[in-house]
Amino acid sequence: MAGEAETAHTVRGVPVAGLDPRVTTLRAAVQRLRRELGGYQAALADREVAEGQLARLEELSVSGVPDEAALGQALLVIAAALGSVSALTPAVVEFRRAVELFGVPHYRIQDGSWLSVPRPGVGRGQGAGAGF
Repeated sequence: MAGEAETAHTVRGVPVAGLDPRVTTLRAAVQRLRRELGGYQAALADREVAEGQLARLEELSVSGVPDEAALGQALLVIAAALGSVSALTPAVVEFRRAVELFGVPHYRIQDGSWLSVPRPGVGRGQGAGAGF
């Protein structure tokens, strides 16, 4: 649509002109997941791993559009670390959807869950399953 490129997008209430809307969606999803993970007080064995991936994604999104391999890998790691925490499921699903905007493929598998796999030949190789 004409004029969309000039439309200002909002990140934390601050308009950012010309920013890729996928990046703003990703940032919002990462911020929500970080916030909800921070508020989740139960012990999680892989909390630091998930927090590290979210911090890395926040840094990558500041410098522009992150590559598919990094996004796919982050999704797999975060889903593995937080996938069984039902209280975080809505935020993890929002994050998965934001990652999918960048073309990271996903497939529904028999049990109804989702499998996200970075494309072959991109990055360090193929990923494994994720429940979101």
